[in-house]
Amino acid sequence: HVIQILSQEFALSQHPHSRKGGLIGLAACSIALGKDSGLYLKELIEPVLTCFNDADSRLRYYACEALYNIVKVARGSVLPHFNVLFDGLSKLAADPDPNVKSGSELLDRLLKDIVTESNKFDLVGFIPLLRERIYSNNQYARQFIISWILVLESVPDINLLDYLPEILDGLFQILGDNSKEIRKMCEVALGEFLKEIKKNPSSVKFAEMANILVIHCQASDDLIQLTAMCWMREFIQLAGRVMLPYSSGILTAVLPCLSYDDRKKSIKEVANVCNQSLMKLVIPEDDETDEGKQSLSLQTEPKEESLSQQEVTSSGCLEASSDSNLSSASVFNVSSTDRVPVTLNLDGIVQVLDCHLHDSATGMMTRIAVLKWLYHLYIKTPRKVSLAFIADHLSVILKDLEVLAEIASSPAGQTEDQGPCDGSDMRSELHIPVKASQLSSSGMKGMECSPSTPTMNSYFYKFMINLLKRFSSERKLLETRGAFIIRQLCLLLNAENIFHSMADILLREEDLKFASTMVHTLNTILLTSSELFQLRNQLKDLKTPESRNLFCCLYRSWCHNPVTTVSLCFLTQNYKHAYDLIQKFGDLEVTVDFLTEVDKLVQLIECPIFTYLRLQLLDVKNNPYLIKALYGLLMLLPQSSAFQLLSHRLQCVPNPELLTKTTLGFKKATATNIDYLELLQHFERVQNKHLEVRHQRAGRGEPPDRRVVL
Repeated sequence: HVIQILSQEFALSQHPHSRKGGLIGLAACSIALGKDSGLYLKELIEPVLTCFNDADSRLRYYACEALYNIVKVARGSVLPHFNVLFDGLSKLAADPDPNVKSGSELLDRLLKDIVTESNKFDLVGFIPLLRERIYSNNQYARQFIISWILVLESVPDINLLDYLPEILDGLFQILGDNSKEIRKMCEVALGEFLKEIKKNPSSVKFAEMANILVIHCQASDDLIQLTAMCWMREFIQLAGRVMLPYSSGILTAVLPCLSYDDRKKSIKEVANVCNQSLMKLVIPEDDETDEGKQSLSLQTEPKEESLSQQEVTSSGCLEASSDSNLSSASVFNVSSTDRVPVTLNLDGIVQVLDCHLHDSATGMMTRIAVLKWLYHLYIKTPRKVSLAFIADHLSVILKDLEVLAEIASSPAGQTEDQGPCDGSDMRSELHIPVKASQLSSSGMKGMECSPSTPTMNSYFYKFMINLLKRFSSERKLLETRGAFIIRQLCLLLNAENIFHSMADILLREEDLKFASTMVHTLNTILLTSSELFQLRNQLKDLKTPESRNLFCCLYRSWCHNPVTTVSLCFLTQNYKHAYDLIQKFGDLEVTVDFLTEVDKLVQLIECPIFTYLRLQLLDVKNNPYLIKALYGLLMLLPQSSAFQLLSHRLQCVPNPELLTKTTLGFKKATATNIDYLELLQHFERVQNKHLEVRHQRAGRGEPPDRRVVL
């Protein structure tokens, strides 16, 4: 009766002083009752909690003080009322008055001590309230929530991991808070959860959290995305095939990250591990029919899927893998009573891959990963992968260089005693005309295949033709990715075969402008790519019949572009022929594009590739045509930076007066078995064709090449 009077007539009075007195009286009653206060807790607590909402900050402070005294006396008896206490405290945590906030913190610490020392905490009843309050946007409320999660996580008798799916989404949202302190607290909480998951994977509800991680792996906040990606990595490696039904969502989140630059290197690395781990979960059994897959359950998980952890250390990533290698005890196995067949949603995966292939914004590394997935699915599940899908995306699959390289070198496509460049049957099949003179013994200098290289099959030559057709129809592809594609092919296949076959095909190209552009691209790759170091060395001295053969083959196609032809002569140290070619430049139509290429050649001469050429300038006596060729280039250039660069280089040549002497002392022997006169005549014929085409285009009113304005 006394408590009722203090509550109704004082604590809930309209007069502020009466409310203060009522709060003090209720606290005094609790202290006087001692342990028996537990019998009257509901009557004691409810009016005090009502005063938490009072407009007067001093009253809120008195209410906080009163509740502290009530809880201090009752101790564990307040746990049945924990939810209402937690609800009231969560409001005070965001109170604008510092005194009230300070008082609430004291009460909060007392309540945490009671929960920690008790084994009667009702976690099941508390989770709905926690799930609701975790989405608060107030910083202080978020800090309050995280502090309680950390406390509950530390209590051995409270298994918060069972209810992690209820609060995981909210935790990731708090991780994006503007406060560094709150982000750090949340990061610690997530790290503790992840450690617990790795210790007890058999009790983790992986499937219920998979989609939550998929969402946050696509977050714009770097810390959220990196942390979610770390969790996804652990989930895939711990849960194994449990994650397969969520593969399409995982790929949606992971694949774009593979094209991140160095600013998001950590995310990219973890995403790559996720992608590789997920790919390994697809096994040949996934190609079986639904009836045949009944025996394939979560328990039949391949051991190799327990991948070694790849740590990602950065300021933003959880140190999630202190025990980096998963022991046999930590591998997730489902009990026999919970065997559930895993179904691979192949249509969903293919749909995601298809979207990334058709999205023009998709990065190169993502496209490569998509194509690797297509290849992997085709190898592991050939019956379920739609062949029509592969056929519809032939133009895209053309970029899957690794797959095509395997096909091009497959024994299945080998032809008996035929290389890609010989045999009339091959040429008739590919509709490539062959002149009799080119098959004669004297005309085979530049057309026969090199015996030193492995014979490619028919698929290889068809692939080269289709690749060049693609470059011809899509010039933007050639400009943006052409060099990358060719360089990768040179790594996967024999570089000499690639250049030999492309030169052979370009020799018969009817679109002369494309042929010139393609030759320029190939020449740039040949001169600058580290992948072609061995091929450059092979061409440098022309000591073997094979190297001379390759030079002649390249030369005939290189004639589509005068400047690249000269650079090829410089590379092969055919300086006299280079000088002869430059003399022919006076008969050519000089355009801005032509002079631009001469400018680029001068820049290349100053690069490490041509170090040997620059050193040969010291030997004037034995290299007179080299110096003459360089002076020829100098005379072609207008007064520009390239002119100054080459002029300064030639000024360093010792004893320039020796240039006027005879060449009787010239020791370097030119390559034998090469008819340089015939090559020079071929150059003139090709350039005359280019001139005719330009005139025809001008007569049709098409935009001409850029000419020098005099």
